[in-house]
Amino acid sequence: MRFPRAYALGYRMPPSGLRSTMSRIYAYEREPYRTELDVAVLETGEDDGGPFAVLDDTILFPEGGGQPADHGRLAAAAVVDVRRRGDAVRHVLDAPVAAGKTTLALDWRRRYDHMQQHTAQHLVTATALRRFGWRTTAFHLRADACDVELDAPAVAAADLEALEDAVAAEVRAGRAVTARRVTPEEYARLDVRSRGLPAGHRGDVRLVEIAGVDVNTCGGTHLRSTAEIETVKLLGTEPMRGGTRLHWLAGSRVRGRLAAHEARAAELRRLLDTADDALVDVVSLKLAQLKDAARLRKRLEKELGEAVAASLAERAGPVVDAHFVDAGMDLLLRIAHRFSESPHTGLALLTAAGADGVVFIVAAGGGCRADVQAAGRQAASALGGRGGGSGRLFQGKADSAAGRGEALAALRAVLDA
Repeated sequence: MRFPRAYALGYRMPPSGLRSTMSRIYAYEREPYRTELDVAVLETGEDDGGPFAVLDDTILFPEGGGQPADHGRLAAAAVVDVRRRGDAVRHVLDAPVAAGKTTLALDWRRRYDHMQQHTAQHLVTATALRRFGWRTTAFHLRADACDVELDAPAVAAADLEALEDAVAAEVRAGRAVTARRVTPEEYARLDVRSRGLPAGHRGDVRLVEIAGVDVNTCGGTHLRSTAEIETVKLLGTEPMRGGTRLHWLAGSRVRGRLAAHEARAAELRRLLDTADDALVDVVSLKLAQLKDAARLRKRLEKELGEAVAASLAERAGPVVDAHFVDAGMDLLLRIAHRFSESPHTGLALLTAAGADGVVFIVAAGGGCRADVQAAGRQAASALGGRGGGSGRLFQGKADSAAGRGEALAALRAVLDA
């Protein structure tokens, strides 16, 4: 989610943290670690997202400020999305529920992951600003990774390493993370990392503070301490719109990414029969060998095509044929073109079975006056396939090569007619 430029400096305040119309503070803000809540279903309905319910309170965070919505369960229904509609919070469900008292449960694994990524974003953003003067203009929390957009035109590798080290130091420090609401008068007196409030804002402002590091306007859910972030890994950067997009992971996502890399490395070690430190060299060697093999195959196919075409052109009979295994259309076209240049007065049926399935070509010799397209359609029907062409060639695909005998007979019948 991209934010309006009016909120641009670090993490912009989502609506849930700024709306002056909010008449209450929901449980997801009061108790972000709570996983179950007894609730009353006040309203039910259906919109383009499906069935929904409005509750008297909720522990599920509605999407906003770059943080995705929580998931969970309301009675027997799964909560698949949570959206704010004015002061109400709609819980989008996979099945309708009845009004009345029930229990709301939070998908804690998803929530805690979002808390780790979101708190890490505050830390990365504040450290980038404090150490390097790089302001954050956008934040994206996706299912696979996160990124922030910085107003730096480029980030050197050494600076990226220094930023990661500085963030790691703050994680190890176990700094307290707290949230509070302040009046507009208090907010005006504080040193807050923000460009100010939206036009027309009234009422309290929610602040999230990392002790000794950052105070920021924010309405999301966060950890109690930077120690719970566990670790932050900066993955790399890319240029975008005059700035730099920085990709990163935090917490359990780092461990998950490492586990996936280790599993892939183990499989590569098994397949290539080599050690980790030799994997790149061995793969590079294999790729070079594949390129050499591809060049050799291309040269041999050319020579084979020339030889087969010459052999077919010398064969007597109204219809000649050839079939190839582990070959494709490229070889057949090479043979067909050469055959069509020969003085042969008949037709050639060429078939091949390979990675792309069974392919075929009907080609006319240079001395043949038959209707090649009509002959090709007859052959395609006999092969259980289809195709098309123009001039001296008809090409197509078939279900199998089992109908080659029928196709040859069909071609002979066309020439006889």
